[in-house]
Amino acid sequence: MPKNLLKRIQHFNFTTMIKPIRLFLFILVWVALPEITKAKIDSTWRTSPSVNLNGFIDVFYAYDFPAPAASFRQPYLFNHNRHNEVNINMALIKLAVTHPKYRANIALHAGTYATDNYAAEPRWIQNIFEANAGIALDEKNKLWLDGGIFGSHIGFEGAVSTDNWTLTRSLLAENSPYFLAGAKLNYRHNPQLEMALIVCNGWQRIQPVSGNSIPALGTQLKYTPNANLTFNWSTFIGTDDPDSTRRWQFFNNLYALLNLGKKLGVIAGFDVGMQQRRKGSKEQEVWYSPVVIVRYAVKESLALALRGEYYSDAQHIIIGAVNGEPFKTSGVSLNVDYRPVDLVTCRLEGKWLNSRAPIFRQGNGWVNNNFSVIASIALNITKQIK
Repeated sequence: MPKNLLKRIQHFNFTTMIKPIRLFLFILVWVALPEITKAKIDSTWRTSPSVNLNGFIDVFYAYDFPAPAASFRQPYLFNHNRHNEVNINMALIKLAVTHPKYRANIALHAGTYATDNYAAEPRWIQNIFEANAGIALDEKNKLWLDGGIFGSHIGFEGAVSTDNWTLTRSLLAENSPYFLAGAKLNYRHNPQLEMALIVCNGWQRIQPVSGNSIPALGTQLKYTPNANLTFNWSTFIGTDDPDSTRRWQFFNNLYALLNLGKKLGVIAGFDVGMQQRRKGSKEQEVWYSPVVIVRYAVKESLALALRGEYYSDAQHIIIGAVNGEPFKTSGVSLNVDYRPVDLVTCRLEGKWLNSRAPIFRQGNGWVNNNFSVIASIALNITKQIK
């Protein structure tokens, strides 16, 4: 990020960020209110819902060539994060109820993803992947209200590995929320434009921070002008501090997805966030991350993906101090996908990460470079039971 732009962001008046959020909320209410007022009970409610059962398992092996002494590969990774052992990243079972007027999802999971991502939650919550229900608020089913535990609106990479172009997640995805707990108002104006407002318990939190009385707010604006192009802007504003030391965070996630024909696709993303240096301060600490992924389908069963990325968090806002050094890391990875049938995905990825500071584990010490190889076999089965 250019130094003059970074300096402007660091001294940006935090209160001015509220204005675009207020504008977004005004637009959402303005376009959705007529739909709510026209809503009425119709015969659609009496139709039977469809019920699907989904099972997913992702078994992996990863080897970091610096060979860390511990089984955990790196402290800022939350997927496929075990060194030199065969393990389960995710085993998931999900029941989904779908109806034109209502919907619900309940999903339980286990594996290293659950262990690493839910470590801050009470033990009884850690195996809940999803638990939410929603209802249509208008006659045309454009406006929905959902509540519970649900996937995050941030980013283009989710928790289920086969939904993503690469086996491992980008650094920006690993260090932004995979899940949220709260309520979401979603409005689909037409097939091209979708908006959402989220009120949640915090930055990837099911249980709120003790002593924090203010919920977090998120927004999403997704525009798909045609089948080959998607633009997305997602935001998060909140705090992970108790009221006594509250430092506001404001986060932007931007990405564009472009399909250049049937075989070639490109995703370009950029995250930038800022947090007050102390309660009431107008000075901000900044983290940011650009990423580009290019995917090429050699044939229906074989695809390649090349990723370049960079992540900067010098003040340790999101990524805690690693060996006491500022986290400024660039990376390149190559991914090979082989899908012999729709249910089975075999993946192999080589990844190289580089930092000027020694932040990668090597034995009981630290080095500047990390090269890793990760392999995975994933099975995904969905069966309609009603």
